[in-house]
Amino acid sequence: MNKNSDTLQSNRLLKEIPKQRWLRIIPPILIACIISYMDRVNIAFAMPGGMDADLGITASMAGLAGGIFFIGYLFLQVPGGKIAVHGSGKKFIGWSLVAWVIISILTGLVTNHYQLLFLRFALGVAEGGMLPVVLTMISNWFPDAERGRANAIVIMFVPIAGIITAPLSGLIISALDWRWLFIIEGLLSAVVLVMWVLTVCDRPQEARWISPEEKNWLISTLAAEQKAIAGKEVRNASLGAVLANRTMWQLIALNFFYQTGIYGYTLWLPTILKELTHSTMGQVGVLAILPYIGAVAGMLLFSSLSDRTGKRKLYVFLPLLGFAACMFLSVMLKNTVWLSYAALVGCGFFLQSAAGVFWTIPAKLFSAEMAGGARGVINALGNLGGFCGPYAVGLLITFYSKDAGVYCLAISLTLAALMALLLPARCDVPAQSANKLPDSRPTAA
Repeated sequence: MNKNSDTLQSNRLLKEIPKQRWLRIIPPILIACIISYMDRVNIAFAMPGGMDADLGITASMAGLAGGIFFIGYLFLQVPGGKIAVHGSGKKFIGWSLVAWVIISILTGLVTNHYQLLFLRFALGVAEGGMLPVVLTMISNWFPDAERGRANAIVIMFVPIAGIITAPLSGLIISALDWRWLFIIEGLLSAVVLVMWVLTVCDRPQEARWISPEEKNWLISTLAAEQKAIAGKEVRNASLGAVLANRTMWQLIALNFFYQTGIYGYTLWLPTILKELTHSTMGQVGVLAILPYIGAVAGMLLFSSLSDRTGKRKLYVFLPLLGFAACMFLSVMLKNTVWLSYAALVGCGFFLQSAAGVFWTIPAKLFSAEMAGGARGVINALGNLGGFCGPYAVGLLITFYSKDAGVYCLAISLTLAALMALLLPARCDVPAQSANKLPDSRPTAA
């Protein structure tokens, strides 16, 4: 009788807890990520919208301005992950939002490219800890069986921000000018700051909106996962030992080539669309929506398939290969405008499809304490690709052609896909646990 009662209680909690976490944890994190990405990529619309002419910026300088963000992005990756584990990710991102407000507004006031480069670098520093912090917060709230979907929804800030940024940027630039684009989006960061302070909790232990039974279930479930991996050497190693591990460098290299493709595509998409279709900035903003709508569908599809089957490597490899193929096709079909545009939409479909699945892997290779720092290292060094992609495309456009820049991105994505195939088998979820949450009943605190 007691066993049946425990089973019924466990089943009830399995139904109730996910619903609360999806509604109370994901939205504020997602909104903060969206505003960070809007601040990061609005320069992609500002450049063809008049910034390059007003400041005398060449294609190579535009690539440098887009990419230098990622040099600054290096500095707070590991500290951000560690602060999220040992301190408060909520406070870290709160202060980051303050910085985003100031830097974005100042960017709207620049008078030369030197000021622009400095502020883009500063914005990179201010946003540097964002991803490792939010991924650590997700790991504090979602067991492994749900983490692929939770990561994917949070990382969906990329397409959602694109869907918002594209028409909004085109509208603001058409109605006002590129300077107001930065000022208005800086003010939006201030609104998000208020929402963040009022809603977010770092861990289940701090939340007041769940019952003690639900809280205990979640804490015990996550603790059971950590206990299950406690005996494996690589997961309990020091950061120095982790950096000496070959798999760590595989993850860094994969992320580097992936980010090269992502940001090369993202930061040059408005320029490519304007040249391809000879449209106004308002029309470019509308055309840029569809690739990001496709990105939402792609992320949901591949993260769901990965969680259902437990196959992490496969569902990192397939989107990367699809992304590379669509890059090639966008150039090969350029003489037929709408076919080339369809290939660019295909790029959008695969743009972030591998990301949610990819970020489940560090939690399987490292302990919770080490995973925050590991995510920071992978994201910091991998995101150097965010510098190389836009800058390489800018240089290739200057000295060769736009086509050469796009082919470079396709090759980078192909290398990332090959890296995914070389990841160890332990990255995948065991078949018997892929379709269910861990069997952990609620216990007393």
